[in-house]
Amino acid sequence: MDYQAKLSAPFGLLGIRCSDAALLGIDFLPATEKPQPPDSAFAESVCRQLQHYFENPDAGFSIPLEAGGTPHQNKVWQAMLDIPRGQTRSYGELASELHSSAQAVGQACGANPIPVIIPCHRVVSKSGLGGFMKHGSGAPLDIKRWLLAHEQR
Repeated sequence: MDYQAKLSAPFGLLGIRCSDAALLGIDFLPATEKPQPPDSAFAESVCRQLQHYFENPDAGFSIPLEAGGTPHQNKVWQAMLDIPRGQTRSYGELASELHSSAQAVGQACGANPIPVIIPCHRVVSKSGLGGFMKHGSGAPLDIKRWLLAHEQR
C-alpha cells in the first residue's frame, strides 16, 4: 500500500493515506516498517496534528476526512466523533441512539478507516474493553488501552 507518510506514534507506527485535500485512512503498521516523512504539505499537516494529539489529548483535529463507507457506517462514525475525549459509550448505547443493533455498530467500528481521529477506541463493550481493529485480544487492544488512558489525562 502506498502511504503519504509513516508516522511514529507512542504505540507503534501509523501509515497515513491521503489525497491532496483529505485524509483517507490511517493504518497501524508492523514494527518492521520504517518511518517515512510526509510527501506533501497536506500529509505534513496530518502528521503535525497527530503528533500534537499524542503530546496533548485535548488537541483537536481540523483535518478534512474522506472516509467513504455506507450511510450506516457514516452515522456511526459521526456518533463516535461526538463522544467527548475522556468518555466512552458502549456499542449498545450507540446502537440505541442510532436505532441500530450493537453488532452493526461494532461492525462499523471495525470498518473505521481513520482510527484515532474518528475515535472508535471510545466505543467499548458493556462488560469491558470490547474489540479494536477487528481483534478481541493482543496488540490492537494494547493500542486501545493506550488511547483511552492517554485521553483520561
